[in-house]
Amino acid sequence: MDLIIVESPTKAKTISKFLNGKYRVESSFGHIRDLPSRELGVDLENEFTPKYVIPTKAKKTVTALKTAANKAGEVILASDEDREGEAIAWHLAQALKLDDFKAKRIVFHEITKAAIEEALKHPRNIDLNMVDAQQARRVLDRLVGYKLSPFLWKKVAKGLSAGRVQSVATRIIIEREKEINAFHKEDYWTISADLNKDGKDNFQADLLKINGKSFDKLSIKEADAEKIKKILEICTYTINKTEKKKLSKSPAAPFTTSTLQQAANRHLGYSAKQTMTVAQKLYEKGHITYMRTDSLNLSPKFISEAQSWIIDNLGKEYYSGGRVFKNKSKNAQEAHEAIRPTEALVTPENLKAQLEGSEEKLYRLIWQRSVSSQMSAANLEATIIDAEAKSAQENYILRANGQTIVFPGYLKVWPEKTKEQLLPVLKAGDALNLEKIISEAHSTNPPARYSDAGLVKEMEKYGVGRPSTYAPTIATIIARNYVERDENKRLKPTEIAFVVIDLLIAHFPKIVDYQFTAQMENNLDEIAAGQKKWQPVIGEFYEDFSKNLENKYQEINKSDIMPEEQSEEVCDKCGAKMLIKTGRYGKFLACSAFPDCRNIKKMNGGAASDKPADPKILELEKKYAGEVCDKCGAAMKVRTGKYGPFLACSAYPKCKNIKNIGSDSGKEVECPICHEGKIVKKFSRRGAFYACSNYPKCKNAYQGEPNGKDCPKCGALMILNKDGKAKCSNKDCKKKEPVSE
Repeated sequence: MDLIIVESPTKAKTISKFLNGKYRVESSFGHIRDLPSRELGVDLENEFTPKYVIPTKAKKTVTALKTAANKAGEVILASDEDREGEAIAWHLAQALKLDDFKAKRIVFHEITKAAIEEALKHPRNIDLNMVDAQQARRVLDRLVGYKLSPFLWKKVAKGLSAGRVQSVATRIIIEREKEINAFHKEDYWTISADLNKDGKDNFQADLLKINGKSFDKLSIKEADAEKIKKILEICTYTINKTEKKKLSKSPAAPFTTSTLQQAANRHLGYSAKQTMTVAQKLYEKGHITYMRTDSLNLSPKFISEAQSWIIDNLGKEYYSGGRVFKNKSKNAQEAHEAIRPTEALVTPENLKAQLEGSEEKLYRLIWQRSVSSQMSAANLEATIIDAEAKSAQENYILRANGQTIVFPGYLKVWPEKTKEQLLPVLKAGDALNLEKIISEAHSTNPPARYSDAGLVKEMEKYGVGRPSTYAPTIATIIARNYVERDENKRLKPTEIAFVVIDLLIAHFPKIVDYQFTAQMENNLDEIAAGQKKWQPVIGEFYEDFSKNLENKYQEINKSDIMPEEQSEEVCDKCGAKMLIKTGRYGKFLACSAFPDCRNIKKMNGGAASDKPADPKILELEKKYAGEVCDKCGAAMKVRTGKYGPFLACSAYPKCKNIKNIGSDSGKEVECPICHEGKIVKKFSRRGAFYACSNYPKCKNAYQGEPNGKDCPKCGALMILNKDGKAKCSNKDCKKKEPVSE
């Protein structure tokens, strides 16, 4: 029996269903070879030859695949059709020692029976140009990361890292933050009139011109607004002109990777990483085509299916006749397809029972976008009404804009918000009544921080990264503490990010240069197309980079980048002055007597940690701020251990008194036995349990968390079981009730 190897177990399971036992389908669980984690793994003296190893976690998989390959007639490598997938296939061939005769490569854009059977009819060899492009990216990123990160450790702070694409993405976010910080708010006023004819059909018109001249919206200040308002209140109003225009709105193209991430962020609130995780599941289950693509193509089969669905369900007038979209990107892979459902006739309703909530929502968005792209344009009618306001000396024009949908077209399917604004039927010369003048104050707003969608759009604009790298890049800069999410889930740079990016701009400009990064992406595209060899591309970059790095080790002093600031704090261990320093997670206090005294503290006065403050811990610190040790009288401090937060005496190590902190729910439940202690969470070898804080005087204990209520049957405390249901703590009482909020 022939063997097919794919990357994921889900993909293997889906493909197996289509092959009726004719093939054995196994998963490699992703990459089975990579550069070593504890060394550079690139031979700098031998044309940057990478040294690949099989990670420990993949060894068992490789052994199993070798056994299966030895028993198979043919080995068919069916990883995804992109550079990453091509590299996985090549690594499998190398690790399993497959010769060109035995190893076959098949590719497909969707996991359907027809697509798999067609691919099996047309196997090909591994595309070594695509493999080289992926190797070049991996080697380039390893050289930058492995060489530049130690420099940042030495000159800035431990634990920092740098990356070719991640640093540019961080720079984009920082430049937006600098715009926000430099923004100066301006106040301005808008003026509108609430008008009608004969007391019917009120409409609102906005001030457009003053004495025949247009004006800048920021030019009307409070005093101007008051003056204009008073004049408009005594003006006479007539219709100056009315105008109607026919408008047409065409549907958007089907999704590429970047537009899917943008739409999912806008419509569903998904991060780029979440979108790609859910899309991967949909692809592996056979519901959508491959989700890493920059192509806008749709297959004739899909267009035909979409035509059938549109005509059968909406009518002939809703079908466009077959719309084709052209790629704007010169590097788009035209042989690929846009992201679409594998079957246009499988509506979101058809799949609802088979999909999880997030999968159903994303599938619906993809289905709507793909089908609507083949629908007729929406026809709108725009109405413009200009009203003239006259006084003895002044003349004003106020404008009202209306819009109605004449024919919805693609809006029947795509969830685009197109508001209808109805205006009354009026003609030039009609006299109007003034109901009131509305003067409103406004302020200009700074540019918003980037959402995931906004950052992906910006990266695409500059040519930074490719479809497969957008989501991982955002995830990386968040994981490495260069970026965090604000209260609106937008991307905000951390304090250390400013330091690192300013350093890179000043001393390693190529690493964070938009044009250089985009050109390097173009070079990788040309390597994949067989137009360039990868070693010279890497060599040209590395020669300048390594020389510059060597010089910067000598030129740059840490004190110039991370100057220490004096503070008023005194070290509570040795009495020396505390200095303000900056680390990976921001500013902290450190004893000036270092290395004799290694005391460090957070800026808010708590115990120092190399991690950002946890909001839950800060809440606990406030809650237990007045707690004192019952053994020595010193203040008790919140500490975090293996089993979560607890209270410990600040006089440690002289006093080693510790106390557990209350229940998970935060409810203070009094011990019903001694009426002195509180029921707190404790731990033993068998796991968590709840007991009186007055132990050993009181040994009252429970196997579940008390919810503060008494059993209505026997009066014992009610506790929560593993399913969150309340039950009586008295084993002899069988009373159970659902938890009430």
